[in-house]
Order: sequence, then structure tokens, then C-alpha cells
Amino acid sequence: MLRRDRHIRTQIHQLVDACLCALAFLVAYELRVNLDVIRLLHLPPFSAPFETYVWVYVLMIPAAPLVFEAQGLYNRSFARPRLTTMWVLFRGCFFLTLGLILLLFLLKQDAARAFIIAFGFIAWAFLFLKEESLRLALRTRFGQEQVRRRFALVGSAEETTSMQAELIRSPAEDIEIVAQFDLNTTPVGRLVEVLHDHSVNGVILSAKRSQFQEIEDTIRLCELEGVEVWLVADFFRAQLSRTSFDDFYGRPVLVFRSAPEASWQGVLKQVLDFLLAAFLLLVLTPLLLVWCGLLVKFTSRGPIFFRQQRSGLNGRPFTIYKFRTMVTNAEQLKHELAAMNEMSGPVFKVTNDPRITPIGKVFRKFSIDELPQLYNVLKGEMSLVGPRPLPVDEVKRFNDLAHRRRLSVKPGLTCLWQISGRNEVKDFHDWVRLDLEYIDNWSIWLDLKILFRTIPIVITGAGAK
Repeated sequence: MLRRDRHIRTQIHQLVDACLCALAFLVAYELRVNLDVIRLLHLPPFSAPFETYVWVYVLMIPAAPLVFEAQGLYNRSFARPRLTTMWVLFRGCFFLTLGLILLLFLLKQDAARAFIIAFGFIAWAFLFLKEESLRLALRTRFGQEQVRRRFALVGSAEETTSMQAELIRSPAEDIEIVAQFDLNTTPVGRLVEVLHDHSVNGVILSAKRSQFQEIEDTIRLCELEGVEVWLVADFFRAQLSRTSFDDFYGRPVLVFRSAPEASWQGVLKQVLDFLLAAFLLLVLTPLLLVWCGLLVKFTSRGPIFFRQQRSGLNGRPFTIYKFRTMVTNAEQLKHELAAMNEMSGPVFKVTNDPRITPIGKVFRKFSIDELPQLYNVLKGEMSLVGPRPLPVDEVKRFNDLAHRRRLSVKPGLTCLWQISGRNEVKDFHDWVRLDLEYIDNWSIWLDLKILFRTIPIVITGAGAK
């Protein structure tokens, strides 16, 4: 199934699930208020009007599909074991119910716990019945006729056989291969007979770079027949990049991308960066930043802030801001301490750096010196979460070009390296590996997880150098 089709299918499931959760909420409320059988459980009287919960109801409907998506409900096949589906639904309903209870508690709303818990079980039952109904429907001949599409594999014998084997290993519920057509041994014009004899809905076309003419002829023939063509465009084997198809001023473009693509999650990340950085600066400036600046000024000679050129997105230099934690001639002394470097590669790290001032040791232990970088986040030069920015001269000394892929996203205040015991990371390759792991698995949920895990590390000063 194409990504576009999967996206549409997911949206349909999300809409249905939201409606079922809305219905479950209403049913749970009616059961708690009206049925005599509930009174047999000796529950306290409950007569709160439904209008009291309208705002919870409105918030819950769009939140439900997001919770289920986070649990992986929509990344599944109906061939998946029934117990697995039951468990995924249970987790989703549990977290949704727990979220409603916590929300009502934090806002000090009087709510019947039995009502909210009943909603969770009823929602689980409704959703499981939906999943089972779809499972049964897809097993019927009528259901399969509505979903399955008939495809022909077109290409060299080797490529079509390989594609057939791949489809057998990862069966697609909506694809049925009814024919294979060898471009090397059969003229393209004979493909018409295959399309007619097998009532083909679509063609999966896989061909070598040397067969561009045959590819074009096949596409033109299918255009005349009104048959959809999926061109498997793997002419160029990329090791890391994810490929996507796009449109560039009317021209079809195949995009190779080894960094996160533009998405709504990316937009949300930028919005959260700006709002949280602005909020933290407003809150911390009068309470902490001013006093920290005064401590730096009165405990050692030199400026309050340390400014340095760091490599940002794709290596573009920017000026980073930190509270000064070293003596003013720290850069000159760095060459004398080169033999003490504990980090392999181009990065310079020393545990007991003699250049650090007494107040600087405290600032570094609790990462207070990094707080002025919220201004860099506000300017859009950094993100709250991302690979830590390195000095420009250290980036120039990268001896492996693959290390530069860590520059494919904005640098951040915190990252996987920060929360993975940075004191224990002595090899720059391990540092880069964690950064690339973050880039390859990025999501807004991963950012939130890293932020929450950073908080106790900062408070306790764990892992600081």
C-alpha cells in the first residue's frame, strides 16, 4: 500500500475511533446516572449535568486518536494476532482514561471516578468490536473484493521474481499479483494482452537504468488503458536516505533525504521551541539569570557572557551565548592542555579543567552556564533538543564525512548524549552514534522524552563535567 493510501486509511480509522470514544463517553455517563443496576453497587448518588463535562468531552474526542497512534494501533496489519490488538487497545484506553482523571484532578473538578473508569472499559469494548468486525469482513469474499486490487509485476525476470518474493515475505492485504511480465524477452506492446486478460488494476514497474525507453513505453501504454503505474525508482541505491516523490514546479522529483522531512511535527517542534524559550527567559531572567550574571562578574575578572562561533544547521556558523565559566585567557591555555584531552577525535574534553573558575564549576555541574542559549533558541539558531553544537574549528577537523550528518538538524540545548551518561562517553564516534540515532528516529515524542529525562539530570547535576 502506498503511503498516501495508508495515510487516508489511518485518517478514516482515527475518525471512526474518535466517534466510538465519543459514544462510549455518552454511554458511560448515562449508565452512571440513570440505570438502577448501578445503584446495586452502592455507589454514591451522581446527578451532575452533562454540561459539566462538555469541555472534557470536546478535548477527549481529538485526543483519543493521538493516544492510540502513539501506542502503534494504526501501524498494524489485520493479520496481527488478536491478543496483540487487545493489548494495544487496552494500553490506549488506559492512558486515555488516566489522562482524563489527572486532568479533572488538576483542575479540581468533581468527577465520579466510576464514570470515567467505565468510559475506559466501554471504549475498549467498542474499539475491539470494531477491529473484530473489520477482521471478519476482510476474510469474506465480498470484503476482499472491495479491498484487494489486481496488479501485474513488470520488469526483468530477476526483478519481478525478487519483488514477488518480497511481497510474500511482507504480504499486503490490498494487493494481489495476477501476472508477471518480462521486459527483456517480451515486447512492451504485448503488455496490453496481460492487462485485458487479467483485468489488471495497476502495474508495479521495476526496471534497470538501461531500460528507460521501455519504462516510458510502458507508462504511455498504461496511460491509454487507464491503468495506474507504480514505478519502483531504485535505480540509485542509497545507503541511508529515505526516498520520497514530490513535485518541483510541475516536474516530478525523486527526493533522497537522510534527515527528518518537513512535517506538522516539525512545525510543532519550532512552535514549542519558541514558546518554551520565551517563557523560560521571562521567568528565569529576574529570578536566576540576573543573579548568575552578577556572580560571574564579582567572582572573576572578565565579561559575564562567553561568546563563541559554533556550527549550526548544515554547518552554518552562529554565535553561541553561555555564562563564562573559565578564565579570560582560556583559549590560549587550551593548547597547553592538549595532552590532557579525554575525548578521542576532534573534540576537547577535560574532567578537571584548571581553566574553570570556582563559580564556573557550580554552573557546569547544574548546566546553569547553558541557560543563555535560550536566546539562541528564540532566534531560531538552536532547538531545545538536538545534537550539541560544536566549535567551528572542531567541525573542520572531522576526519569522517559521515560525522557531518549530525549537522543536518538544528543543534540543541540537550540531546541523547546529555541523558546517556555523557561522563561515560569517551569516544567521539559514540557521541556521533547517539546523535545519528536521534536524527534517524526523530519524533516530537522523542523530543518530549529527552526533555523530561533532562530535568532530573540537571537538578541532580548527574553526568556533568
